[in-house]
Amino acid sequence: MTYEGEFRVGDVLSVACPFTETVVESGVARDELSLRWPWWSIDTDSDLFHWNGVVALDAGSMDAPAENSSELFRTEPPPHRLRAGDLCRVGVPPTLVHVTSVDRHDPPLETGWLPRPTLTVTVLRQGVSYREYPDGSHLDGFGYALHPGDGTPFTFELLMRPYAFLRAGDEVADAAGRAWLFRGPWDWHAFDGGPPGPGPAWPLVLLTRSTLPRSAQEAEGEAVATGTATGSHEDTVRRWTSLTGASPTP
Repeated sequence: MTYEGEFRVGDVLSVACPFTETVVESGVARDELSLRWPWWSIDTDSDLFHWNGVVALDAGSMDAPAENSSELFRTEPPPHRLRAGDLCRVGVPPTLVHVTSVDRHDPPLETGWLPRPTLTVTVLRQGVSYREYPDGSHLDGFGYALHPGDGTPFTFELLMRPYAFLRAGDEVADAAGRAWLFRGPWDWHAFDGGPPGPGPAWPLVLLTRSTLPRSAQEAEGEAVATGTATGSHEDTVRRWTSLTGASPTP
């Protein structure tokens, strides 16, 4: 299905952007291809940035294997056949990604172009895992920042949302009698302080959801019980991993 709702960490998506005609500003130099960007306009009210209407794409990674490519956009014809002044088309073929972070911006980001982004969704391509160094400063694998709603006509298809029936901050009890805090699909905290082991044992019972009054939690609790009546946490991990080709945890 075409996806127009909220984005969540862990979502597995197919992202695409229709190929649109534009002009090459300058040919490949230092592994970059500069294009007149067809979807944004210059933000003349920006005090921080003075964008010139051109976007540089990572030409060096466009033809690389997916696990080595940081660039989602592609050109027709490919970059090595383009020179300054050439007409070409730029877009994103359907590409499987998974979401690693979602950031909302209020006020919208000042970038130098319009529309100003109100949302940043960072994704990794199929076959690339999130890896954080001990100091938390680097990713092993390229994260790609998308700005849904910034004028680029992205389309998204939601392929899988692990633990779609839970919300960050939910407290649940599992079939083994342990209570857990759900921070995200692969971020579980056991209240007994013990090791997480293989994760919570299904089925789960919703204890509290801070975003709802207790009087409104019965239906939500039924959704959690139904969603975990069959299968297991391990099954969810296996399905997610088979789609993404990635490890679910840092």
